[in-house]
Amino acid sequence: MNSADEFLAQKEKFQLGDLPTESPHPKTQNLSDWAKGDVARGLKTLREVDLEALRRIVELRSILSDFFHAVAAALEHGDRIFLVGCGATGRLSLSLEYLWRRKFPASTQVCSLMAGGDVALVHSLEGFEDFPEYGARHLRQMGFGPNDLLIGSTEGGETPYVIGAVEKAAEISRRPPQFLYCNPRQILIDRVARSRQVLTNPRIQSFCLDTGPMALTGSTRMQASTVLMLVIGLALEFGRNVDGAFAVLEGWIDFLAGQDVQPLEPFIVNEARIYLDEQYTIYASDDYAITVFTDTTERAPTFNLAPFDNPQHLTARHSLTYLMIPSAGSAEESWRQLLARDPRPLEWPQIHAKTTKDYLLSFDFSRQALDFRRRILEHSRHHVFHIATAKTRLHLSFAGVDEHFNLPGSLALLDHLTLKLLLNMHSTLLMGQLGRFEGNLMTWVYPSNGKLVDRAVRYTQILLRRSGYSDFTYDEIVRAQFICKNELSPTESIVHKTMQKLIDARSGAIR
Repeated sequence: MNSADEFLAQKEKFQLGDLPTESPHPKTQNLSDWAKGDVARGLKTLREVDLEALRRIVELRSILSDFFHAVAAALEHGDRIFLVGCGATGRLSLSLEYLWRRKFPASTQVCSLMAGGDVALVHSLEGFEDFPEYGARHLRQMGFGPNDLLIGSTEGGETPYVIGAVEKAAEISRRPPQFLYCNPRQILIDRVARSRQVLTNPRIQSFCLDTGPMALTGSTRMQASTVLMLVIGLALEFGRNVDGAFAVLEGWIDFLAGQDVQPLEPFIVNEARIYLDEQYTIYASDDYAITVFTDTTERAPTFNLAPFDNPQHLTARHSLTYLMIPSAGSAEESWRQLLARDPRPLEWPQIHAKTTKDYLLSFDFSRQALDFRRRILEHSRHHVFHIATAKTRLHLSFAGVDEHFNLPGSLALLDHLTLKLLLNMHSTLLMGQLGRFEGNLMTWVYPSNGKLVDRAVRYTQILLRRSGYSDFTYDEIVRAQFICKNELSPTESIVHKTMQKLIDARSGAIR
């Protein structure tokens, strides 16, 4: 969205505040206070919300049977399965392809695509997810054919890019595309025209994985992306054996319920202190690089942090952290390690200059990454956060702290998801210590697309009402936000800046 007028002309498409995935969770209203003063309680509550979402999925065994059988039928016939998503669901799609290729190195039966291409794993390409025609074009470019199966995942159930790809798949393939989402079906049909179009299309099979609200309001990188990755991953693993898949799921829930997450606290406190002291971190991991990468890159849009630095395109603003894959000797090798395949850039320079292979490979996550970070931040101290496996245990080592966490060990999928949950808890409370959200509202979210513009407007409206200013209209807040976005510094929250601008303007008018 380039202007307030452009957004307001189509605002109804993005006003999604009444969707459960966009609603504040009643259990986490004091999350920012716990992050600063009671980390143990914050960890306990985040684990409760994770388990709550997972237990909802157990109840969907019979509903999901058709989805498992559709996946199994494609695999049994040797046909390809394409996974498509945007942002967090794009990253989980790439992660699932990675897990497939690690298990079956010679197989190309599972393919993934995300809005913006593989480079969007590092940072989003602004506005891409708002265009359904881009999703359709990307799917065609990937060579999707008449016998292939598409699985589209969208946390909210309304992402235009995913919808565009799913609708195109319904035209091309004899296999009905599968559409997975995390809000109640009827709400989407009643509220969102583009969702209604998909959900009522007889050529598309849709499945609601209703997770309820996120632990951090609207942060679907957490519970929603967990259950989507879980369900798709279990279908790829178990095929028609639905009972076996859900038995494993129930066992994993029991495992998580008994897992001690309190040892994360010193890692959270130490990493926050490092950033407050204007120092930096770099995460080092081989086997779990894709999962570590996902969590660290998703911090940037959620909390208005600088995305990963690019050695060939440096700016004045630097990322707090970075990723290093110690076993990779070059940029190209680091991408192959990360994805378990060669990278697939879009190569749409006429639409966006950052869709090219040259730009993608200018990011280097090999063992040279630490030297690069030291060169560009030569007067700063850098701390390495090691994440590795030790048999069936996960080993975390950072800033003088060493801890081991048990892993399920039964499936690589569940091992990676276990780490995902730990990292989601860690990074959320870390950002809470840095003051990057208020209560459970993402007040530092960066409004890079229509959905995020609306999200920031709603949070501004909530805080204005709490401060006694209940009469600002939605449109007034939008216009103020677009002005503030152009003036926003890395040390400012878009929500607080917009709120202050409106209050100052009101006070000036009164005087």
